[in-house]
Amino acid sequence: MDESETRIDTGPTGVTAFAWGLPSGIPLPLEPAENPMSEAKFQLGRHLFYDRRLSGNGSQSCSSCHRQSLAFTDGRALPTGSTGQVLARNAQSLVNNAYNATLTWANPSLTQLEQQITIPLFSEDPVEHGITDANRDTIMQSLRDEPVYGSLFGEAFPEDRDPFTYTNVVRALASFVRGLNSFDSAFDRFQRGDSTAISDAARRGQQLFDGERLECFHCHAGYNFSDSTIDRTTFFIERPFHNTGLFNIGGTGAFPENNTGLFDITGIATDMGKFRAPTLRNIAVTAPYMHDGSMATLEEVIRFYAAGGRNITSGPHAGDGRLSPFKDSLTAGFTISDDEISDVRAFLESLTDSGFLTHPRFSNPWTPSP
Repeated sequence: MDESETRIDTGPTGVTAFAWGLPSGIPLPLEPAENPMSEAKFQLGRHLFYDRRLSGNGSQSCSSCHRQSLAFTDGRALPTGSTGQVLARNAQSLVNNAYNATLTWANPSLTQLEQQITIPLFSEDPVEHGITDANRDTIMQSLRDEPVYGSLFGEAFPEDRDPFTYTNVVRALASFVRGLNSFDSAFDRFQRGDSTAISDAARRGQQLFDGERLECFHCHAGYNFSDSTIDRTTFFIERPFHNTGLFNIGGTGAFPENNTGLFDITGIATDMGKFRAPTLRNIAVTAPYMHDGSMATLEEVIRFYAAGGRNITSGPHAGDGRLSPFKDSLTAGFTISDDEISDVRAFLESLTDSGFLTHPRFSNPWTPSP
């Protein structure tokens, strides 16, 4: 069995107490046994997600870097934490995170939202929310002092004598993020039989996307447009990561020292510059692109893949990514016309779920924001 492939026990495929609101043909995502989904936890998590009191200086909420209108990204190349520290990686979309085999850009050990959420809340380098031993009691007291939270915490965790704990904060946030599903784009409606839902250009773009010349579908496959996908029908799970030739510093295959992808975790030379292929759902509203936010438009991304990598001709990161010894073989480059680029872009734009971007269920429940 390959190192990236693991046999899993998905548990009951149809058992859930949560109204997922999924269309026919989309399987249920996994729910951890220690934190099964409930509407009460989802609603508590929604309030916490938009609450700036959940930070060391009261300036930052989860929504600061994950805006609903941008498919829960922030529109910036790199996000900024509560103390002004700039992070090394682009804020990923939270769309359909319940279906991600791994979370974040390049950490194979982060496979559950309950694990991942502790990082922005409590990490010291980089500082995001900035919750520390010195302020955690004060922050929790500020949540206790909010009248709305009394019933929300109690309903979400009715068996707890005192539900106001950081464990429960993490579980509630994970429940909200896990419930952010998006499967009603124009392309979805086209797939369900509405022949007028997408343009002729988008149809041509789909054919290109799914063809062997461009080979996009190899890394952005299936109903979630990512090869790192898991659900209750999964028997074997793969957790792939890819080097797309973004850097090749000095011709050695190196990436910038603070951002080497999977190599950061494994230390294995061939893992240099490998990152997870994110979902392409709502991709048209999540610019800028790539793990470092270095590409501004979808056209720029398409041309990058057509070139087979990026050639940086000067500066500290100079090197021809097209010649990287660690580049994925699928990023070999291809010939594409300007008209075909427009068609592929039209297809990618058809993956936007406008209803998801404005749905009240996922919106800020505080008026005004705390």
